[in-house]
Amino acid sequence: MDFSFSVRVPGVDHHNRCCGNRAWCVKDICGIVCVIMTWLLILFAEFVVMRLILMPSDYTVFSTINMIIFQALAFLAFASHIRTMLSDPGAVPRGNATKEMIEQMGYREGQMFYKCPKCCSIKPERAHHCSVCQRCIRKMDHHCPWVNNCVGENNQKYFVLFTFYIASISLHTLFLVLTQFAECVKNDWRTCSPYSPPSTIFLLLFLTFEGLMFGIFTIIMLATQLTAIFNDQTGIEQLKKEEARWAKKSRLKSIQSVFGRFSLAWFSPFTEPSCRTKFHTHFYSV
Repeated sequence: MDFSFSVRVPGVDHHNRCCGNRAWCVKDICGIVCVIMTWLLILFAEFVVMRLILMPSDYTVFSTINMIIFQALAFLAFASHIRTMLSDPGAVPRGNATKEMIEQMGYREGQMFYKCPKCCSIKPERAHHCSVCQRCIRKMDHHCPWVNNCVGENNQKYFVLFTFYIASISLHTLFLVLTQFAECVKNDWRTCSPYSPPSTIFLLLFLTFEGLMFGIFTIIMLATQLTAIFNDQTGIEQLKKEEARWAKKSRLKSIQSVFGRFSLAWFSPFTEPSCRTKFHTHFYSV
């Protein structure tokens, strides 16, 4: 991500960074395992849908259209997942609560501000400390092990897109599984699949379970995220029942703060929102 800063914390912060400090990367074993499982499940769905359902189909138009839809959804889901995982969620620089930095920030003697005792940083409004990322995150919603990252101010759009595309591909997969079951019941099980009937039934049942599990989970998560955005209140703020000390934005402004002004770029994991809430430059990662 491209940020501009007027003042930087001395030195380069390599914490939670990889690829030569160019990408955000949380070094959490549980999160890495969940990420690998997510990729493997997407690859399994890719294998069963393409190899067992669409490629052997005699209906060329039907299979071609659904191949395009499935591959597009799979690509966008994978890209959204990568973008969520490797984007700085809005981490506050560690150790910025020094006397020199406090003076540079313009705080007057006796003026009250919040300091995080765990990462020794001055916490901006609505920031919370994540014990996994070991950082204070601006507008932190929650830490999601499936993307091995926090969902915060800078990457909430990508997380919402990830849940949207996974929910979409899950529903599409369930539709394809139902059509395949109907085709196999109508015709001979030995001719409707390149695999034996027991193997075909196992693969279709496992894919059905995967589609239902991920479909229900991501639809609920998508609804939760959109509700939080509409209400201008993060998941942690809802859980802690925090009173709004900030000026709540309208629903339109709240949506624009996450996705930007309405355009097709809303649905792209490769574009950043055009509208950002401006915080003090000292509160951005370096």
